[in-house]
Amino acid sequence: MHPYEHLSLFTVGLILSAWLIGSHALMLAKPSQVQAFLKKFPRDPVIGQVLLGIGLAWFWLLIAPEGLGKLSALAMDLGEFNGAKPMLRILVPVSMVLVATSVRDFLAVRALGVLGLMIAAPLLEAAFLKSPTSRLLVPFYAYALLTASLFWVGMPYLFRDAVTWITAEKTRWSWFALGGLGYGIATLVCALMFWRAY
Repeated sequence: MHPYEHLSLFTVGLILSAWLIGSHALMLAKPSQVQAFLKKFPRDPVIGQVLLGIGLAWFWLLIAPEGLGKLSALAMDLGEFNGAKPMLRILVPVSMVLVATSVRDFLAVRALGVLGLMIAAPLLEAAFLKSPTSRLLVPFYAYALLTASLFWVGMPYLFRDAVTWITAEKTRWSWFALGGLGYGIATLVCALMFWRAY
C-alpha cells in the first residue's frame, strides 16, 4: 500500500482544520500584517524558490527509483506513464533549477500552485470511500485547492487580482476570513465527532 493510503480521515481532518482555523484566525487578528504579506507574496523570489523546491522535491519522491530506502517510500505506480519515470527523474531537478533561476514574474504564486497540486492527493486519498457523508468537507476543499492551483500555475496574476479584490474592503476581508474560520471549525467538529474510526 502507498503511504497515502495509510492516512486516516481523522488525522487529515485535524491537520486541515488546524490550518484553516489558524490561518483565518490570523487574518482576523492581524489583518494589516497579513494583507501586506499577501500583497508582497506574488513577487517574493525567496519564498518562490523555497516553495518550488518543496513542491518539485515532493513530486520527485513520487517517481523515485526503488532501492533508495526511505526516499523510495512515496514512489507510486503511474500506470501508462511508468516508462517516463527515468526521464522525469532528471527533468524535475533540472527544471527546478532553471525555473528558480530564470522565472521572476509571480514565481511564488506558480510555486504555491505546484505545492497545492501535491497537497490535494493525500487529502483526497484520506477521504476516499469512507462512510460518513461529512467526509465531503475534505475532498471539497481538495478540489477547490486543485482548481485554484491550476490557475495559479497557468495564470498567476489571478492570485494578485484576488488579493487586491479581497483586501479592497474591510467587510469583504472579514467575511472571507470568517468563512474560512467557519469551514475549519466545521471540519474540526466533524473530525472529533464522526471521523475517529476512519
